[in-house]
Amino acid sequence: MPLPPPSRTPSGPRRRSLLASAAGAALLVGCSPGADPDGGTGGGPSVTERASARAARDSLELVEQYDAVIAAHPALAERLRPLRAEVALHAKAFAEGAPAASRSPEPSGSASHPASASAAPSTSPTASPTVPAGKKDALAGLAAAERSLADRRAKALLDVPAEPARLLASVAAAGAAHAYLLTEGEK
Repeated sequence: MPLPPPSRTPSGPRRRSLLASAAGAALLVGCSPGADPDGGTGGGPSVTERASARAARDSLELVEQYDAVIAAHPALAERLRPLRAEVALHAKAFAEGAPAASRSPEPSGSASHPASASAAPSTSPTASPTVPAGKKDALAGLAAAERSLADRRAKALLDVPAEPARLLASVAAAGAAHAYLLTEGEK
């Protein structure tokens, strides 16, 4: 009489034990002493504050790109001002969560653009962005900047707690919509 084949028992841990271990590890990390809910350790700015400061700076740099394109191509001003105004509002929203030390004067050209009065200040002056001579290329450059920033913000979602993550996600989605409007508007 032939022997029955041996039962297939997986070697190593089972799926349930791995999931239970992962859940337990997450609980332990969340309960570690000395950590604040924003990811800081008490000595310097928290993860949330650093992310907010970075997002505010990025938005201000994008405002400056919009300003440069509007200055180089005044015919695009009517089309770009609403998008620029939204980016300025994003900068202000992020600056409210940034540490006070990262706040400084408004971007250049703010006197001619009322929306920048609501924009958050920049941390350091940057060189004026280079604008392509052609309108289509200028719009493509802005769209690429919006898309790149939206992608960086989407990746940053993993590093911040819930409320700042919601703001980053919302602004990343707006940036993706801006990129679409900048590229698809001519078609």
